[in-house]
Amino acid sequence: MKKTYKIEVDCANCALKMEEATKKVEGVCDATVSFMTQKMKVEFAEGADEQAVMKQVVKACKKVEADCEIFLS
Repeated sequence: MKKTYKIEVDCANCALKMEEATKKVEGVCDATVSFMTQKMKVEFAEGADEQAVMKQVVKACKKVEADCEIFLS
């Protein structure tokens, strides 16, 4: 399953760090973070709990870019 989230990130380098951090989260098959469109696309693993995975994604992204925002709803 793929889902797109609106994000707020300050620069392209920060977006890349967020993308790399997201890809390492268990339950994520693939992820793309676009600074230009301010969107994050996440492909979830089969049977993954989307909400639980996204909580971990937010934690991982906050570690690499403390002032980023991911809008989950």
